[in-house]
Amino acid sequence: MRTFIALDLSNELIEQVADLSRQLSSMVRGRFVARSTYHVTLAFLGEIGEAEARRVMDVLDTACAHAAAIRLVPDGLGIYGKPVDATLLLKLAHGRDLMNLAMAVREELRAQGVSYDEKAFDPHVTLARRARVLPQALSDLVFPAESSSNSVTLYKSELSQEGATYKPLYTVNLG
Repeated sequence: MRTFIALDLSNELIEQVADLSRQLSSMVRGRFVARSTYHVTLAFLGEIGEAEARRVMDVLDTACAHAAAIRLVPDGLGIYGKPVDATLLLKLAHGRDLMNLAMAVREELRAQGVSYDEKAFDPHVTLARRARVLPQALSDLVFPAESSSNSVTLYKSELSQEGATYKPLYTVNLG
């Protein structure tokens, strides 16, 4: 099964990100992702089996044991890729608690021998894929307010023509 570990967003932040996405959809062409998929990826695991998924659940219990709610501060828009075929995202500030949580999860995965994509952690929420972004068109946007996250979840990702759907497999509450 294809999996990843994510910091979940509060319902309030999901609403605000959806509002931002609606604003952007009138300015940017692309495939906007469903609000049900908004999250902050802490570690992408890729394909794992049932036994490895159980180890990841133990990883989350250990890595999140002493973590409090995580403050999320929106920090503008960003893109991955070329502006004519980009992944459009809402960047998040690299807050100490957020960065420490991602590092704790990744260190515990490594200690338990669970492979993951070791690209540097860059906190963001994906808004659209295959987007054509013209920076001059992006003006007068209302960005989400600072929020907090209270849970980390191991998700199973299922891909289809309509996009990805995520099924929570295991959740750890913070604080």
